[in-house]
Amino acid sequence: MLPQQGARRRGLGRALTALVFAGAVATAAPAHATPETSLQHIVPAPVAVTPRPGVSFTLGADTKIHTQPGSVEARQVGEYLAGVLRPSTGYRLPVVPGASGRHISLLLVGADPAVGAEGYQLDVTGRGAVIRARTAAGLFAGVQTFRQLLPAEVEAKTRQRGPWVVPGGRVLDYPRYAHRGAMLDVARHFFSVDEVKRYIDQIALYKVNRLHLHLTDDQGWRLEIKSWPNLTAHGGSTEVGGGPGGYYTQEQYRDLVAYAAARHITVIPEIDMPGHTNAALSSYPELNCDGVAPPLYTGIDVGFSSLCIAKDITYEFVDDVLREVAALTPGEYLHIGGDEAHATTDPDFDLFIDKVLPLVEKHGKTATGWHEFVKAGPPASAVPQFWGTKTVAPDMVAAAARGSRIVLSPATKAYLDMKYDANTKLGLSWAGYTDVQDAYDWNPGAYIEGLPADAVRGVEAPLWSETITNSAELEFLAFPRLPAIAELAWSPWSTHDWDRFKVRLAAQADRWDVLGVNYYASPQVPWRR
Repeated sequence: MLPQQGARRRGLGRALTALVFAGAVATAAPAHATPETSLQHIVPAPVAVTPRPGVSFTLGADTKIHTQPGSVEARQVGEYLAGVLRPSTGYRLPVVPGASGRHISLLLVGADPAVGAEGYQLDVTGRGAVIRARTAAGLFAGVQTFRQLLPAEVEAKTRQRGPWVVPGGRVLDYPRYAHRGAMLDVARHFFSVDEVKRYIDQIALYKVNRLHLHLTDDQGWRLEIKSWPNLTAHGGSTEVGGGPGGYYTQEQYRDLVAYAAARHITVIPEIDMPGHTNAALSSYPELNCDGVAPPLYTGIDVGFSSLCIAKDITYEFVDDVLREVAALTPGEYLHIGGDEAHATTDPDFDLFIDKVLPLVEKHGKTATGWHEFVKAGPPASAVPQFWGTKTVAPDMVAAAARGSRIVLSPATKAYLDMKYDANTKLGLSWAGYTDVQDAYDWNPGAYIEGLPADAVRGVEAPLWSETITNSAELEFLAFPRLPAIAELAWSPWSTHDWDRFKVRLAAQADRWDVLGVNYYASPQVPWRR
């Protein structure tokens, strides 16, 4: 067990306290929260919830999952839902085309127009549960809410006793932002395919729709590039602290992309440049201005490396890498980094970005990068990702005035690798300490002074891996802060209320226990014991 972990385990007992959405304390409840209570504990908070008191739907051995006739995508969401429910219930839950009001139905017709491209409408009556949406992404989001309405034991991988009761009511829901992201640094410490898939499943539960993979850095190159094989053979052979490192073959990366896509998550690959490139420089001497390859690096300092801006081979290298990464990645964006290029002069940085952006476009992608790259004047289509520690950012305001829309990842709020407090054994503290309330109490639409609300494209929670080496450590830093950031990205600002959120967040712990999530039991949250 990790130091100061505080995670509750199922064997510790389940005397729960039922807490209503407004945050008032009610009477004690049994181990399975009442249907009326669970309807008010959804994270992220929906746009509107209308309970039907005294009404509930119970899954049974004869329950079927009906999906929109003729829709392959709707059937895929149905199979996903069945895959979640079958192990714990023991029910067959056949997935069949149809539009029955009984059982569970996933339909692409009849939704409230307000749901848009990713929202949904969930109706639960005594006869069944119907999720309506305009797209399969909306159905998938509705399925995540439906899961939260069932007892936490439904997440188990072995058969449980039930009963499987869903509260009656209506949920109308749609996202605030199009970009709802999580970033995982697999460069400083390598995470296996299975570990990344585990994180994908965890972020999907909270309606995150972007996974930004930080694939390259000074400490390691983690994606096979066939035209430059030494990037992984040599550059992927270590990590922070001198461990064995590792990398994804192109087949493994395709598998990760497909796994995420099946959960309606788009992978955004990052190839950080011109700085954060020691692994590449160590792999190929010709990428260095002096032609001498530096040794591999296993520390955590930043800002000391740079591709050689004046050499033609640098752009041959970048072109080849972007070509292969673009071919492997169906998503719209390629992240080109651009941060902490302290070893690159400003004129060289501008020249580099001016040469690289057309290469991104050449390979059919749109560039995104850390906010420093806006000093090179990228086109309005490029997406800056703000990671600063101040709310005054004139470069972001200027970029927005040119037409750019910004993804916000302020380090003091959204960086999941910051310590919770001075006693936290994992994480860093250069941006300060960030407990759950710090991560939750800020408004992305009004965070940067002078930045119009409509210039914010979305919110992303980065998790850098200087101090973490496995899923348990990853989860300790991500939970419970990841759901807080996910709510800021999904829920309307009108629902924002810390006192209410911490109660809804506390109710998630039962589910995390069943899923085996190694969360930090922050003293700011009234965990239900």
